[in-house]
Amino acid sequence: MNVGYARISTDDQTLNLQRDALTAAGCDRIFNDTMSGAKASRPGLTEVLDFVRPGDTLVVWRLDRLGRSLANLIELMTLLNEREIGFKSLTEQIDTTTPGGKLIFHIFGALGEFERELIRERTNAGLAAARARGRVGGRPKKLNTPKKIAMAQALYDAKTHSITDICQALGVSRATLYRVINSNKSKQESTAGPSWQL
Repeated sequence: MNVGYARISTDDQTLNLQRDALTAAGCDRIFNDTMSGAKASRPGLTEVLDFVRPGDTLVVWRLDRLGRSLANLIELMTLLNEREIGFKSLTEQIDTTTPGGKLIFHIFGALGEFERELIRERTNAGLAAARARGRVGGRPKKLNTPKKIAMAQALYDAKTHSITDICQALGVSRATLYRVINSNKSKQESTAGPSWQL
């Protein structure tokens, strides 16, 4: 079954040209969106991807009607291939249901893998550069100075405030407070040494 997808960017444009071309290409159902391709949420595209089944062919008037970027297009083509759904683009004359057209799926798959590898390499290089400069990832610690840690310890030791009140006053979670208290306790025990020493 041929299933069409059409998209225009604004209300000023018309879907007629795309719908006529998709109907002439033998599409039994046509889904459409009226919005920029840059938007992540496209209800018509979501509907057509839910509707198509293995053996169906998704047909578009032009490649840029389907993907909002090359990366998005690669992702969608990979998804179609995994679900055994064919793809046709009328303007570019791409047809993955033909033996020669199947090569397109493999090219898109290879491009997708290449892009993922590049992202992984850039991320690792960025993390290594940050570590070399003494920066580490994660959220900054709220109890990050000896003064703040001493204040937390003093409030905890005084036993005049509830844990909830202490956490609210310091702007930390219970887990953070207990982690600091336990860390302090461990440090004190290690510096004190065994109780049997003279």
